[in-house]
Amino acid sequence: MPSITLSGLAASTPDGRTLFSDIDLSFDGGRTGLVGRNGVGKTTLLRMIAGMLVPQAGTVSANGTVGLLRQTVQVAPDETLADLMGAADALALLRRADEGRATADELASADWTLEARLASALGRVGLDSTPAALLSTLSGGQRTRAALAALILAEPDFILLDEPTNHLDREGRAAVIDLLATWRSGAIVVSHDRELLETMDAIVELTSLGATRYGGNWSHYRARKALDLAAARHDLADAERRVVEVERATQATAERKARNDTAGQRKRAKGDMPRILAGARQSRAESTSGDQARLAERRRAQAIEDATAARQRIEVLQPFSVALPSTGLPQGRTVLRVEGVSAGYGAGNAIIDRLTFAMAGPERVALTGPNGSGKTTLLSLIAGKLAPRSGNVSTTRAFALLDQQVSLLDPALSIRDNFLKLNPGSDENACRAALARFMFRADAALQRVGTLSGGQMLRAGLACVLGGPKPPELLILDEPTNHLDVDAIEAVEAGLRAYDGALLVVSHDETFLSAIGITRRIELTGKV
Repeated sequence: MPSITLSGLAASTPDGRTLFSDIDLSFDGGRTGLVGRNGVGKTTLLRMIAGMLVPQAGTVSANGTVGLLRQTVQVAPDETLADLMGAADALALLRRADEGRATADELASADWTLEARLASALGRVGLDSTPAALLSTLSGGQRTRAALAALILAEPDFILLDEPTNHLDREGRAAVIDLLATWRSGAIVVSHDRELLETMDAIVELTSLGATRYGGNWSHYRARKALDLAAARHDLADAERRVVEVERATQATAERKARNDTAGQRKRAKGDMPRILAGARQSRAESTSGDQARLAERRRAQAIEDATAARQRIEVLQPFSVALPSTGLPQGRTVLRVEGVSAGYGAGNAIIDRLTFAMAGPERVALTGPNGSGKTTLLSLIAGKLAPRSGNVSTTRAFALLDQQVSLLDPALSIRDNFLKLNPGSDENACRAALARFMFRADAALQRVGTLSGGQMLRAGLACVLGGPKPPELLILDEPTNHLDVDAIEAVEAGLRAYDGALLVVSHDETFLSAIGITRRIELTGKV
């Protein structure tokens, strides 16, 4: 039976920070969700399992073939869907056979079932494209579906999925869930998608303390984790109480000895007791006191050891909380107006055709629609990165767009330097205070943006945009939950509920949209 075994696995970042160490895990058939906070090393662990990274220590043993779906599908200019699926040469041979140009040897080696299997794989992920389609013409979500189809076609014994629903619409998310439900071999899934994690057979949590397996789905994991944390905190409180009790008892013993010593000195000074008897009593008292002190020290050391062990069971992390100053946006002020806009790429049909809408503060609007319907195109129009074919787009000057690549940040600069660049009126103290609110404290604020994980980069973008003295009146977010862990998502939800500006959000995460109080939806269809 296919299996994967990890023994003593360790990894560090390029700057020497330990990601994880002494990881011992085994995987067999079934669906395992791999969860953990941003930057803890989930993607690194997947790449080690796939053989793309060499562990700093330890070994990876795989019994069977392994296929990996990365978070981002890289695209070459002329790469086709058939190239991505590793089927271009075999399809070319079938075309030559149809045209009567194939040799006898080629006909003998032709895969006559390939076209049917390709169609089946694309159908399972709901992708309506031909193998000849250029990947550059597909949206991010469609590319993710194509990569999933490539895994289905390859039929590995284990599939490793790194945030598979990040760029997918509702239909695409359902396709991933259906695929995993019918996958007959093993699957390891890194995800923050709470709906997807509910379908897992087991959850492995990766933290700075190591890896812990929980049987059952997301809800079962959350319930078990809550019990484990409560037990660890109880043990810590009990150990800390014993430390205090031992220290109090030691202090009381020392004070009692001091009183007895003083009384003995007075008696010896008066001459009421023979000198030999007084010396014997003092010797016994000192011996008893020494025994008690050693016993107290042993009890104190044991209590401190127990407290340390309890703390090690609790990952000490600063909570990610977002407190935002007011934008000063008056009720009803128009912050965005789109009038009769048509747009597209190249000379083909328009993706957006004669679209008209407006937003006024503090309205909260969700921009929805299937992959390829023009959501990212519309954001490019609003940001001024793309000119409309017709119509007009006008926005408030005080707006900020956080796209999926967080491209407003300079990857060559530190988080601190990006903040000061985007908020020129801030001084060093204001900068550090703002970044600290987003968990970039001390040297963490000096990390170069290009070295951050996807979730850390979005958090840095939020810090630089929202942490300034006055947040923008209009905040535009493109799939903001794609690279955040669940704890960070819930904290961002709380922060955005406190944001008093206008909010335009592209997201397929219905749990997130509900939590931030969306008041209106604009549905794009991509059909003209």
